[in-house]
Amino acid sequence: MRRACLAFISALCLLTFMFAGVAGPGLAQDAEIAPDYVEWRSVSERSERLIERGRASKGVLERRRQTLAEWRTQFSSAREENKIRISTLRSQLATLGPVAEDGSDPIEITRRRAELNMKISVLVVPGLTAQEAYNHADGLIQEIDAMIRTQQTERLFSLGPSPLSPAMWQPTLIGILQSFSQWKLEILRAVSADITPIERLETFLFTGFYLLIGLVMLVRGGHWVEAAGQALSRRGREQTEVWRFLISIGRLVLPVAALFALSVGLSEPGLLGRRSALILESLPLWAIGFVSLRWVSGQLLIADEGRAFLQFADPIRVRLHHYALLITLVMLGHNAVFAVLFSDLAFDGLSAVLSLPFIVFLGILLFRVGYFFKSAPVSDNQFRSAGSVRERVIRFVGRGIVFVAFAAPILAAIGYQHAAEFVLFNTIETLVLLAVLLVFLKFLTALYGLVMRGAVSVEDSLVPVLLALALCALAVPVLALIWGARVAELTEIWAQFNAGIMLGDARLSPIDFLAFALIFMAGYMITRLMQGALRNSVLPKTKIEIGAQNAITAGVGYVGIFLAALIAISSAGLNLSSLAIVAGALSVGIGFGLQNIVSNFVSGIILLIERPITEGDWIEVAGYMGYVRDISVRSTRIETFDRTDVIVPNADLVSGVVTNWTRGNTVGRVIVSVGVAYGTDTRRVEAVLREIAEAHPLVMTEPAPSVVFQGFGANSMDFEVRAILRDVNWSLSAKSDINHEIAKRFAEEGIEIPFPQRDVWLRNPQSLKENPAS
Repeated sequence: MRRACLAFISALCLLTFMFAGVAGPGLAQDAEIAPDYVEWRSVSERSERLIERGRASKGVLERRRQTLAEWRTQFSSAREENKIRISTLRSQLATLGPVAEDGSDPIEITRRRAELNMKISVLVVPGLTAQEAYNHADGLIQEIDAMIRTQQTERLFSLGPSPLSPAMWQPTLIGILQSFSQWKLEILRAVSADITPIERLETFLFTGFYLLIGLVMLVRGGHWVEAAGQALSRRGREQTEVWRFLISIGRLVLPVAALFALSVGLSEPGLLGRRSALILESLPLWAIGFVSLRWVSGQLLIADEGRAFLQFADPIRVRLHHYALLITLVMLGHNAVFAVLFSDLAFDGLSAVLSLPFIVFLGILLFRVGYFFKSAPVSDNQFRSAGSVRERVIRFVGRGIVFVAFAAPILAAIGYQHAAEFVLFNTIETLVLLAVLLVFLKFLTALYGLVMRGAVSVEDSLVPVLLALALCALAVPVLALIWGARVAELTEIWAQFNAGIMLGDARLSPIDFLAFALIFMAGYMITRLMQGALRNSVLPKTKIEIGAQNAITAGVGYVGIFLAALIAISSAGLNLSSLAIVAGALSVGIGFGLQNIVSNFVSGIILLIERPITEGDWIEVAGYMGYVRDISVRSTRIETFDRTDVIVPNADLVSGVVTNWTRGNTVGRVIVSVGVAYGTDTRRVEAVLREIAEAHPLVMTEPAPSVVFQGFGANSMDFEVRAILRDVNWSLSAKSDINHEIAKRFAEEGIEIPFPQRDVWLRNPQSLKENPAS
């Protein structure tokens, strides 16, 4: 557990270093001093001798690596020395042109070219020297890293004496008794030490002060947290989940702070001896481990009101919580025992004998936890689905825990103590890390729900998924440290990532991409603000029609995004000139594949400029009829009368035939056909139809409606009413009204509307007569 806390602290320091390295390289380079190559030669020679001997410990190698890394950083900055001046001189040299093959260059040009070449050859020396030293330091660092990894691997797979051998038990018992005897002597010497009364008084005052603070926090801290929780919970029901989490944080922090104060008060070396001071100094980390894991386990398993994250059945959740506490106590006991006895253990065999009971006990507890994870039923309905992702993940984790629970004690019994401890302890620390991530994900999700205040469903939102991904990304360095990665290795990976990659003559680094993204987002937001101001404040006050206003707003958006991208590329310093040839070659292939998209894009621009159709127009194109609802660069959306959306490519609107029923104005004609029976007075029919058309409120009087006698049909005499409507959008309603009025007036006037009639003639009617013979 102590190693897990140290790994977490190291990861925080590593992340701080990473972000500081992103933000501050430019400032560091300004104050950079030229490297001392004489001192570097001495450092490199000592490092080479250290590597050649191959007997240095891991600590010595780590310190030597850190020194070499500092030198490499200096050389990396020195490589850029005189870079701007050299670039200027080379541009001057290029201005003079190439050397004439026949030697006919003027003397002044030849002399000037020689001067420039001489200056360039002098100025490149510091950069080349720094590059050579950088490569040398980098090679030494790689050799040291290889040595450290070899030592770690050899130690991990080293086979020691089996702790089950009876020959190991007696030396181990003697070592334990001697260790406790020396501890007792240390305490007696510290208590009976000859110190002045003033020093003793200062020690007791210092100790008493911190003891008093720790005791007060332990006794009254819980009451303070409960009172604060009751006051905050009255703020609102939707805030209850967040306040509960903050109150639980208070329950976690106050005991840890109290134990830290007690340990400070009791960790005076002259009070109880060196070994006691070491134990008391470790007490805060052990307290943090126990209280933190108890808190995390409670949040995941024992939260009240059904708020537990892992929704196992109630008896199983309680047993898992107890197993988590037992695992924490066993690991803390292991750390405490080895903190007391580590300096007195003569060889690995004694530590293997002491470690075996802890490994076996932890294996048993882990087996029970893995068994429940692998096969225990759960109470939540979503867990009962065989295809549930969460169920499959829990079962997979359970199988892994069971495997580790069996493998670790077997390895320890054979003699692979370090391998057993590595697998077992790192698995437990990984489970702790996952539990912490789940707790923080639960809190952040509740906080998001509090901020949104019911505007969206938290379960259906994408934000919790993004938060989970972000937490997983932040946990990667901690997970790497838990499983044996060194801080130096992670910083090396980050430095290489931060340096970027070379693509032609252009170096692409994460800082360049970050600068590009920030500047582009700023330009994009400014463009959207300008569009909003034009759409809502400026253009509505002009006499420009709606379609033209939309075209202007869209054009400003496209131009703004293009300028934002252009400014972002230039401001970020991305040198993409070397990619021009590759981009030209790709553009040919992309052009063939995207020619339809380009055609629609150009057509969209034509529609926005010429505006043959605008939003709200009633058009007919490619067999579809409806209202134009949106015109974008690539396509146009039409809403049909069936309330369905039809997406029409802009190229079809430019190159095809389009009928715009409302272009310029809404005046349009409606035609109503009707037939009357033969023998009806046609003039009377014409008069009645004209009266009906003129009486309709939407029909214009100028031009007046007309009635046309179309001709003689098979069953009727056909007439048409042709009328101009003030608003053609109401043509269907007007047509329906006219038909209703025709039916009413024809009934009043006694005019018959015929229906189809057929006369049937039988060619052989006698064949239908009944046959007498039958």
